Amino acid sequence: MKFTLRKFRPEDYERVIQLWQEGNLPLKLKGRDRQEEIEKQIKQPNVIFLVAEYEGEVVGTVLATHDSRKGWINRLAVDKRFRRKGVGQLLVRAAEAALEKEGLEMFAALIEEDNLASIELFRKLGYEYHPEIKYFTRKKYPEV
Repeated sequence: MKFTLRKFRPEDYERVIQLWQEGNLPLKLKGRDRQEEIEKQIKQPNVIFLVAEYEGEVVGTVLATHDSRKGWINRLAVDKRFRRKGVGQLLVRAAEAALEKEGLEMFAALIEEDNLASIELFRKLGYEYHPEIKYFTRKKYPEV
């Protein structure tokens, strides 16, 4: 199977949301995941939003960001029909390569504990698990 990678385009939005829903990723469709918000995000210099296509159909996605010190791999999702075919690995490695071009040498991913497929993939790709880290957030409002 031949997959092609390219940057996310606004017309990909509905399909990407479908992939995120299929992958049980937490969504904030009235907040940060609104189309208008994503269109603002992709204009930021520290945002890399990629999609994988197979025969013209978007079958995977990854959103990478950085804070100039560490690259973050976010929102990795692959169509169920194409899992375990290398799409996730292709997307992660492409995100890492794009982050490396920005001068980053350390990458991280936050993965929910029940997302066993992502945990397995990131371990396979050489990521180290840190059970001692506790993740905290504070939101201005719930949909952020």
